[in-house]
Amino acid sequence: MGMPGKALALASALLCALLGLVFSQAHADDDYPSRPVTIVVPFTPGGSTDVLGRYAAQVLQRELHQSFVVENRAGAGGLIGIDYVAKSAPDGYTLLHAPTAFGLLPYLMRSVSYSPADFDPIVLIGLTEFALVVAPSLKVNSVPDLIALAKAKPGALTYASAGIGTTQQLFAELFKSMAKVDIRHIPYKGTAPGLVDVMGGNVSMMFTDIGPSLSLVRAGKLKMLAVTSLKRNPDMPDMPTVAETLPGYEAFGWQGLLARAGTPKNIVDKINKILVADLQRPQTAARFKAVGVEARWSTPEQFRTFIASESAKWGNVIHAAGIKPQ
Repeated sequence: MGMPGKALALASALLCALLGLVFSQAHADDDYPSRPVTIVVPFTPGGSTDVLGRYAAQVLQRELHQSFVVENRAGAGGLIGIDYVAKSAPDGYTLLHAPTAFGLLPYLMRSVSYSPADFDPIVLIGLTEFALVVAPSLKVNSVPDLIALAKAKPGALTYASAGIGTTQQLFAELFKSMAKVDIRHIPYKGTAPGLVDVMGGNVSMMFTDIGPSLSLVRAGKLKMLAVTSLKRNPDMPDMPTVAETLPGYEAFGWQGLLARAGTPKNIVDKINKILVADLQRPQTAARFKAVGVEARWSTPEQFRTFIASESAKWGNVIHAAGIKPQ
């Protein structure tokens, strides 16, 4: 009769130890963050991804009374920074401020060391608005004009992009497919040199961020034909959408915060709640608009669905356009 008693005592001790561990972990998660948190931005400082990543860090630092430090790990189109977070501990102390490239790289690179399944989405933060701009010398004043000219002169028109596989190329390829036109791609090493050649009339057109291009449009150095959102931009109510000519056309960049898969749900929910509350403030919307970004927000699950939908959409465009993995 002695053995069952000992076995019962041992089982009881193990159960107490397990419950203690669970309680300890839950308590640690409730105390999050108890040390500095790193937010990895997979691009160089200065761009909108970096600006919004730093803004998210400021908000979280203010509300959680702990340091949130932005670390720029640029290279390979964002892959270096993304891969770094994919290999981090799932404890909420290394986060990723992800750009659109997060969902595109698996389609664009031969060897990608991460999968979207390696991450837990936290919150969608913003959408980058784009516009279709053309050279001032191009004798078109609307999207229908541009399509008519492209059909009259197959292969004669060109479009600029910041490089193979960039959003500018994908947005133009979707446009070509839906309009059934032949427009040649001219890739550049960045947005700026592409815009310079569009302004000079060496390239016909480009899809580009609204924010940086507005001053050039107002100065008469570029001609804006349409915006790429489904609905008209409320700040430019007279500017049509591409979708008014090509129903269903929609293209935008996105940014959001992710954690390593397996991060405790209450940590993900805590960060989501803080950022959603801030993103709904008019002051935040105005601050984002100044850098050409529309403030958005989501639940973690909504963000997961959003990433999957956007990745599949542009993956299909990449395949249809014959863009080969690099």
